Amino acid sequence: MFLVVGLGNPGKEYAETRHNIGFMAADTIHGRYNFSPFKSKFEGLLAEGNIDGTKTLLLKPQTFMNLSGNSVVKAASFYKIPPENIIVIHDDKDLALGKLKTKIGGSAGGHNGLKNIDSQIGTNYNRIRIGVGSPQEHHTDTVNFVLSRFSKTEMEILQERLDFIASTINELINKGVAHYSNIIGMHNSK
Repeated sequence: MFLVVGLGNPGKEYAETRHNIGFMAADTIHGRYNFSPFKSKFEGLLAEGNIDGTKTLLLKPQTFMNLSGNSVVKAASFYKIPPENIIVIHDDKDLALGKLKTKIGGSAGGHNGLKNIDSQIGTNYNRIRIGVGSPQEHHTDTVNFVLSRFSKTEMEILQERLDFIASTINELINKGVAHYSNIIGMHNSK
């Protein structure tokens, strides 16, 4: 069993902001596969489904970004899912808009959602990082930047990347992060 976590902040005021790209990815995966409707559980919205024969849970923590680990640890503990079977999808302000990267473990890189998850389950989980551009290019501070909305043009680029993640996440689940890194690398170079 796998747990796929899309990070974001709950509430309409945060919908479609840069920090909520993880929620958008979870929604895109949800729409591609046969998942149950999202239900409130484990301080998050949880859906159950199947990706290429592997039982998979989709989780959108509703704790606000800085406390995302509370929701993740509750779901992972209840279903006895080890960190290596957890995939966290999140925004990365240090990557160019739409650039994708994946890895297991490593530093939280200043991302408060990841810091909180790391403090609760360790760092040995899969991460899919989605570039949302940088505050410097937009001449603003980090907080205002990650809580800002994407332009229409940016959203068109990102929707293609979200569709790509949804259509290839089975490769990460079935073949691991090294294989998936190669797939992402080829996609980034297009």
